[in-house]
Amino acid sequence: VRKMSLLFGEEEFQAAWRELDEPQLEGGWQLFTQAMGVEIHRRCRPETGLYEYKVYGALSGCRPELCADVYMDLAYRKSWDKYVQALREEDFGGHSAIYWEVKYPFPLSNRDYVYVRERRDLDVDGRKIWVILARSSPETPCPERSGVVRVRDYRQSVALESDGGQGTRVFLNYFDNPGGMIPTWLVNWAAKTGVPGFLTDMQRACSNYSS
Repeated sequence: VRKMSLLFGEEEFQAAWRELDEPQLEGGWQLFTQAMGVEIHRRCRPETGLYEYKVYGALSGCRPELCADVYMDLAYRKSWDKYVQALREEDFGGHSAIYWEVKYPFPLSNRDYVYVRERRDLDVDGRKIWVILARSSPETPCPERSGVVRVRDYRQSVALESDGGQGTRVFLNYFDNPGGMIPTWLVNWAAKTGVPGFLTDMQRACSNYSS
């Protein structure tokens, strides 16, 4: 079985938390939208014409360690994320990976992901920072399902740190290529409403986690 720690380099974890201090927005990044204390920037990736996103914001009333626990808890996510059709970690012929099927609105086909992830709880000069990295794992032998489109290119990094009170500072970098012919308006709508909506749901999920 491949060790998870080989999947992500030390520099990837460092790059993620540094964005909390110094957002890296040179090279074509543009402010896309601001809502509920969240700033979303995006840039077009010319090879696909699709956008990559960076999100900077805060979650009030939710401590970073709790956020990280909630984010990592796949079974719990099925109870609060209404777009989850299936979500589980399993062993695919010696590859441990996560299978995730996402509901898409009719008439679009659902998408599924096979990905690996790693969480590290860092101590940076006395600061506690939680970093979670994920990426699609095309090398995992998970058969595709009829009627569901496999997402082959997915990457996400998350950094979480206390805001000094009861809340959390959040950085999120996100890209996926959903494949197929998805109308631009839907991709834009998902980014504009989906990210703030996800953070709101996550906040609620954090407050209900102990129960």
